[in-house]
Amino acid sequence: MKTTKYLALVLATLLIAGCSGKKEEKKDPNADLPLVTVQSVFVQEVPQTSEYTATVEAFKTNNIMSNSGARIKRILVDVGSHVRAGQSVVILDDVNITTQNAAIAQQQIQIANQKRDLERAKELVRIGGGTQQTVDQMQAQYDAQIRALEASNRQLRNLRENTVLTSPVSGVVTAKNYDAGDLPAGLPVLTIEQQQPLKVVVNVNESEFPQVKVGMGVEVKLDTYGDEVFQGRVHLIHPSIDVSTRTFQVEVTINNTGNRVHSGMFARVTFNYGTKRSIVVPDLAIQKQTGSGVRFVYVYNTDGTVSFREVKLGRRMTDRYEVLSGIDNGMQVVVKGQSRLADGVKVALQK
Repeated sequence: MKTTKYLALVLATLLIAGCSGKKEEKKDPNADLPLVTVQSVFVQEVPQTSEYTATVEAFKTNNIMSNSGARIKRILVDVGSHVRAGQSVVILDDVNITTQNAAIAQQQIQIANQKRDLERAKELVRIGGGTQQTVDQMQAQYDAQIRALEASNRQLRNLRENTVLTSPVSGVVTAKNYDAGDLPAGLPVLTIEQQQPLKVVVNVNESEFPQVKVGMGVEVKLDTYGDEVFQGRVHLIHPSIDVSTRTFQVEVTINNTGNRVHSGMFARVTFNYGTKRSIVVPDLAIQKQTGSGVRFVYVYNTDGTVSFREVKLGRRMTDRYEVLSGIDNGMQVVVKGQSRLADGVKVALQK
């Protein structure tokens, strides 16, 4: 009897212990939910700026050439020389001028003789010893010779202009393709670049066409000078859009005081269109859909689930993005824990 009571007591003890163990193993219903961190989006003033890269160019480039076919007698400048507009830079052999002067002198003698003969013929007609037809023929020949002399004089002036070559702009000699004694063929003798001011030709997105105005100021940074800012100004807006790139060209001039800037330098040009009140989100919230360029965020809903929202992004500001469409002010977006999420998934918030 005592043994039976003892066994019953042991069984009761084990049963109570078993029940207690089951209660302790009961799990939190949220334990297996994805754990996420959220932040609220808000509206703020966003600078409306656009940055483009380009290469510095000469404002004007002039190739100094001659069509006279004469040899180079002297080159008065060298690569790197600074020249002013109208300055003589190349002297060519003047043998063609000498030949042309001789030809003109011969024409003048012929004209003088024809004029004398014409006057005699007119006198004969006056006294009845000649015909008007002869006078008319001689007058036509005389007029033709006058026109020929005028053409020869124009050619002489052209030869003189092409014998002493001058620079049409103030600038710097950037190329020299021949030396004294050479006969130029094809290439320019010199290339002169106007480097005050300089210009940058920027390919700007077509969506900004209404905002870019002639005369507006822009900031230019050159990799050569780090973060130093050079002030530029919109000089010319090309009126057509490139259909392949959806951009239009804008020419920006840079004041080159001190000749610190040179053509060929790499430039970063920033257009500033003011500010605009826009929704901004933390950059950690932005996700990229695999296999496409779609950007999206997960929005936390009041029922504890998340929703997939495709967003269109604007400008980036350090650790935030401007959002142009896809979410509304005040929404909460997931900034941590997105790896296990999908549209409609229930989540737990990180405490």
